[in-house]
Amino acid sequence: MKRLVLFFVLFFAAVAISPLLIGEKGYILISMGNITIESTVVTASIFLIILFIALLMSLKVFRGGVRLGKGTWFRVTTAGKRKAQRQFKQGVATYLLEDYAEAEHLLVKSADNSGMASVAYSLAAFAAQQQSADANTEYYLDCLSKEAFSSDSLEQVLVIIKQQLKLKNYTKARTLIDDYHKHIGHDSRLLALEIELSLIEQRFEHVIAYLPKAEKNKKVNQALLYRWQYQAYLGQFEHLITQGDQTKLVNYWQDLARKIQHKQSVVLAYCHVLAKHQLTQSLEQVLLPALKFDASMEFVKQLRFLPIGQCQGLITLVQKHLHKDNQSSQWLSCLGFLAFADKQFDMAAKAYASLFHQDDGYDQQDALLYAKVLMAKNEHQQANQLLLRYVTTNK
Repeated sequence: MKRLVLFFVLFFAAVAISPLLIGEKGYILISMGNITIESTVVTASIFLIILFIALLMSLKVFRGGVRLGKGTWFRVTTAGKRKAQRQFKQGVATYLLEDYAEAEHLLVKSADNSGMASVAYSLAAFAAQQQSADANTEYYLDCLSKEAFSSDSLEQVLVIIKQQLKLKNYTKARTLIDDYHKHIGHDSRLLALEIELSLIEQRFEHVIAYLPKAEKNKKVNQALLYRWQYQAYLGQFEHLITQGDQTKLVNYWQDLARKIQHKQSVVLAYCHVLAKHQLTQSLEQVLLPALKFDASMEFVKQLRFLPIGQCQGLITLVQKHLHKDNQSSQWLSCLGFLAFADKQFDMAAKAYASLFHQDDGYDQQDALLYAKVLMAKNEHQQANQLLLRYVTTNK
């Protein structure tokens, strides 16, 4: 306030003294078209000073107004972002409610302004895929790719690769995996996608080279690891035998490390290829080491689908297991199948009878084999009753 009073005092003092200091008033003439403005120098100066003061006061008032309304100004400028965030939350909730069309619409609208573009495009891609809208899915994945490369987020890349695999865009998936190849040794998720894609590409040797890393990684599910081993070696064995005679296959098998030959998944793959190409004379020799130690129930069940012929050595080995536990459903089922394959029907019937006296441990395939054993013994009525009881009821 003191400054303002001082300013006015100086101003009026200058106005009063200026005529005394200036001998001549002087004139100013401004002409614009048909308009002419004429004034003295003193009057024009006073006018300009007053205009300058008014401008300063207006700025002061305006600046104070902005300071007083900062909260309101913030709400106005962020309205679009807050609306996008609401749409994003609604889109996520709608996605969880499985309304995929509405979820896709809301998520795409919110992507650019919500600050959650990566998540929005990811969920939009999943929602579009649920509607079989492959064109939309690919577009959202392209948008997500730009976000991923700008932020260098491995998680976003994993989402894109997984979706590209579902869309069978294997070339795009391969390009992304190769771009992030250095992460395979450190991230089990990318390793899994690499193996899955390589199996699709039938690069079986490539998968086999990665299996040791998968085995060492504690995050890899054992059931998944078993499937990878089986599919990789099955493909590799099949590839070798189709290249020429069986010599390449046998030599490859013999060159495998002993610990690999003892893996049940690898043994099963090898036996299936032998059986497919009618090389059954080697089955017993291959299966003996696998059954010598405690084989899994799944492995024993898979043996029932192999065309095993004479197998007295396997029968003797299974009987040794049963001496330790004569109520083992796993080994009773195995003995019944092997005895039937070796045409020892009385032994097979006895093993299956013991198995079926238990409350569980047998399945529909056991019932079918038991019925075949009974029919081989000309006990047709009992076979029919067994089939009626266990097959038609999907036991």
